[in-house]
Amino acid sequence: MIGRFVARRAAMLVVTALVASIAIYGALFIAPGDPATLLIGGGKPPSPRLLAEIHRQYHLDDPFVQGYWRWLTGLLHGDAGQSLTYKDSVTRLITERIGNTAFLVAYAAVLIVVPGIGLGTLAALRGGAADTLVTVVTTALMAVPTFVMSVLLIWWLSVQWGWLPAYGAGTGFTGRLEHLTLPAIALATAWLAYVAQVTRQAVRTELAAEHVETARSRGIPERFVVRKHVLRNAAGPLLSVSGVAVAGLIAGCSVVEQAFGINGVGALLIQSAAKQDLAVVQALALITVVVFVTVNTLVDVAAAALDSRVSLKDSA
Repeated sequence: MIGRFVARRAAMLVVTALVASIAIYGALFIAPGDPATLLIGGGKPPSPRLLAEIHRQYHLDDPFVQGYWRWLTGLLHGDAGQSLTYKDSVTRLITERIGNTAFLVAYAAVLIVVPGIGLGTLAALRGGAADTLVTVVTTALMAVPTFVMSVLLIWWLSVQWGWLPAYGAGTGFTGRLEHLTLPAIALATAWLAYVAQVTRQAVRTELAAEHVETARSRGIPERFVVRKHVLRNAAGPLLSVSGVAVAGLIAGCSVVEQAFGINGVGALLIQSAAKQDLAVVQALALITVVVFVTVNTLVDVAAAALDSRVSLKDSA
């Protein structure tokens, strides 16, 4: 059954990526404006012959089906086209920047999963003041937008206290860790609070379950009850919400990279969109969708592996 479940999820991933590619290419294909004008400087009206040559060189006048097929097959072979703004290979532009974004997302993911699950579990198990404090703090953090948190962290921890740098990505592991701490915190804060809230509710639900009461009535030590009966059964929801949070970081990193001056693919996407650099925007938009769906697919597979009832229900 688990094999059928994985096959179904893999097929859905491929279909979703294909539909997303058509939507992304189609949306930018019909977008207003002429990207060819980006290559022409000066205040004089562009020459029709020059515009026509640029259109021919970059295949801007190709019919939709022909242009889409050329773009898709190029992507599958590692060629995402040429950037109109940077006059460089889109693949090279992304490759040069993806390391910073991957490090930032991974760093933020750790800050989400570990403290989020820890705080939610603490609130559910302890109750009382701990529960109230965690609930109030996480609710407040969820209400703060990422760009506002970025500004607050820059002003407080960088400008006022000078503890951490507020610009750039650094070099090497130590340098990146230092430079990306504030961006990772800004990126992770709202999702951390969300994970903590879901964890708190999932653990509280398991604590009130009948099998937990039965285990306690048999005299099993509380630490074993929590570990084997509560946390293990709550692992499914925790894994699911953690996966959604990590996937959500991919969309949010653009704002953070722009705020902290990080040379990553998120900032590249914003800059390219502002300049109508279609080749870069198309490639990055599709990569974002594919990574997001892939992460969610892997989470679904992992949840099915933990609880075979998930795969059985899906296959029915």
